[in-house]
Amino acid sequence: MLLRTDDDIYRARLVYLGPTGYTFPIQLPYAQYGLGAIVFAVTEAATWLATGGSWAGTGVALGATLPLTALIWRHVDPDRPARKVLATAARDWRRTGPPAVGPTARYTARKVQVTR
Repeated sequence: MLLRTDDDIYRARLVYLGPTGYTFPIQLPYAQYGLGAIVFAVTEAATWLATGGSWAGTGVALGATLPLTALIWRHVDPDRPARKVLATAARDWRRTGPPAVGPTARYTARKVQVTR
């Protein structure tokens, strides 16, 4: 009797389990690998420029990539893809300005009636 494995569930979720017989201890979707590579490239370029070409920046970039990818992926789901989350974050970062200066609204309780 041949039993089918439950790998169909992982194929539907697009999760890479690792090489046959040597599975990873964690399950990461394929898209998370790609996002991590992009985040690593950006942080590597930033640390390379900030440190003047030091190889110590590579360790810093690798260490910063994991939490940044996890932070981005916390907001990603099938309804909000990673590119939309990043676009929204960039748009909010550029458009956020100083708070408006001017008169603030004043609220009083003079004409409030509570009825039962």
